[in-house]
Amino acid sequence: MIELPVIPVTQTERKPDWLRVKLPVGKEYRHVRKLVDEHKLHTICESGNCPNMGECWGAGTATFMILGNICTRSCSFCAVATGRPLSVDLEEPSRVANSVKLMQVKHCVITSVDRDDLKDGGSIIWAETINAIRRESPETTLETLLPDFKGNWENLERVIAVRPEVVSHNLETVRRLTREVRIQAKYDRSLECLRRISEAGLRTKSGIMLGLGETEEDVVEAMQDLYDVGVHILTLGQYLQPTKAHHPVVGWVTPEQFEKYKLIGLEMGFKYVESGPLVRSSYHAEKHLFDMQ
Repeated sequence: MIELPVIPVTQTERKPDWLRVKLPVGKEYRHVRKLVDEHKLHTICESGNCPNMGECWGAGTATFMILGNICTRSCSFCAVATGRPLSVDLEEPSRVANSVKLMQVKHCVITSVDRDDLKDGGSIIWAETINAIRRESPETTLETLLPDFKGNWENLERVIAVRPEVVSHNLETVRRLTREVRIQAKYDRSLECLRRISEAGLRTKSGIMLGLGETEEDVVEAMQDLYDVGVHILTLGQYLQPTKAHHPVVGWVTPEQFEKYKLIGLEMGFKYVESGPLVRSSYHAEKHLFDMQ
């Protein structure tokens, strides 16, 4: 398999030019910015310093994280704090729904920390949040970026039952690096999660980070695995190290390589492939609402 260039981090002390981010601009962005500041609303777009915040807010898309900000897992790539989470906030669904309404969000992406400490894995709050948003903003479409619920498929079914327009679960990395990158996760369990979502007749989405030490062969294998379990939408983006304590960036993947992966994915049969250095899970999320065949 022919390799396109991947620049090892040791060859450069700064990020490549293609990872530079433009400052957010535009009337729609300024409108949302004002609402967020005035009402002290919280989005993962801000707390995660997403490079695409301006573009997404301008398109009417925003991402919210539920079930607290402390995760029960300790993945080596993730900046979210690990530890014992606080008790579930039963008022959270209504607060998130109010934020969506105030921000006039057209397409809402919801994600969460892993709550392996809870018998339901947080799935009850997940379902109630979706239902609350639909009551307050019936025109808003929804994408849910779910955990694997530790393989407790009854909890997954609770979210599937309320039928968000798009249901996502990220594979995050290739099979060979999963044990190193996603310490408490399992590659095949993630695939099974995605298979069940697809078999329920829902638009199914997943994402992979690149630059963790994977080869092109690794990536194509993971892409094929995702397609085989029924994933419709695939995102591929460059991994960026949150702190020195996290997994290092092994290489900067070039825009040309990302474009090659996009073409490979489309040839495989994915409905959409978002592939680029700055692509994140919710990038262009509002464009993925195609009609299921």
